[in-house]
Amino acid sequence: MESGPEAFAGAAFALFGAGLLLWTGVCVRTGAPVADGVGRAVGAVTALLFAVAFLGAGVWMLASL
Repeated sequence: MESGPEAFAGAAFALFGAGLLLWTGVCVRTGAPVADGVGRAVGAVTALLFAVAFLGAGVWMLASL
């Protein structure tokens, strides 16, 4: 019974992390800015760090079921 919310949270974190990773990759490849008002390198690195963190948290939650 307690694994339902954990599975939902893990899936949400993993999907958000994967989506952010994909979006950041597309922005970097096309040369589009990743965030407004921030340098390209800083925005890309920050987005990649958060994407990896969210993806890792989602995988960790799903693996602990």
